Amino acid sequence: MSDHAYVPPRVWKWEQPSGGTFASINRPVAGPTHDKALPVGKHPLQLYSMGTPNGVKVTVMLEELLALGHAGAEYDAWLIRIGDGDQFGSGFVEVNPNSKIPALMDHSTSPPQRVFESGAILLYLAEKFGEFLPDEHAERTETLSWLFWQMGSAPYLGGGFGHFYAYAPEKLEYPINRFAMEAKRQLDVMDRRLAESRYLGGDTYSIADIANWPWYGQLVLGRLYEAGEFLQVQEYRHVLRWAQEIDSRPAVQRGRMVNRTFGEPEMQLHERHDAGDFETRTQDRLDAEG
Repeated sequence: MSDHAYVPPRVWKWEQPSGGTFASINRPVAGPTHDKALPVGKHPLQLYSMGTPNGVKVTVMLEELLALGHAGAEYDAWLIRIGDGDQFGSGFVEVNPNSKIPALMDHSTSPPQRVFESGAILLYLAEKFGEFLPDEHAERTETLSWLFWQMGSAPYLGGGFGHFYAYAPEKLEYPINRFAMEAKRQLDVMDRRLAESRYLGGDTYSIADIANWPWYGQLVLGRLYEAGEFLQVQEYRHVLRWAQEIDSRPAVQRGRMVNRTFGEPEMQLHERHDAGDFETRTQDRLDAEG
């Protein structure tokens, strides 16, 4: 226990800077900070996002739909650099008043339909194209339960464990321990489910898996927060089996690349406006390797 324990004031006040990664873009008020219209491409779906786990959910979903032959799922992916505050531009706030990625505009409807929150986007696309959401009532209900489990649980993994373990300006024992315990509890919840079922919703790959994999799948594959050893992720062998199976899907591999600005250069595709962008990116890498 610190000798100088924090005593909250009677009234909280916003005092900048708060320190830590992302401190410059966190604020206690909503709304735009500047005027900036969003670009609109040629395809029915316009995605404004970045290749974070929440962004990867949607690009994986879109790539899976295209792999099934749904031409209407062709999309333009526009990079929103959240570290630069692009999400506070007036055009983005019109699509998502919460100023968080991802955000989607569907121009195949009249008027165009905005969709925000990653889980809502997955559900919208699943219903629009009739894919990755079972028709049978019990399996559909189970799938939706795991979709919403992810939406409620992941903030403790990302905003809780990830923030204090990887991004906070100083390492503090209490919050790291508190959220490490919760992260491991969540992995145990998934591990027990996946011990009895191939996928989260049942026998069929669904939006529940697409939502959970970018967070928990990549965590056990060692791609989040460099925390695999700390959390002993190898203990969750059923989650690891599930994560590896999904990781092998070509659409998932493509979806990981879109709007990605970090990690291995060969896994980055800062924006996507045509299916041929993947082939162009691959050829650029081969040319660079010479």
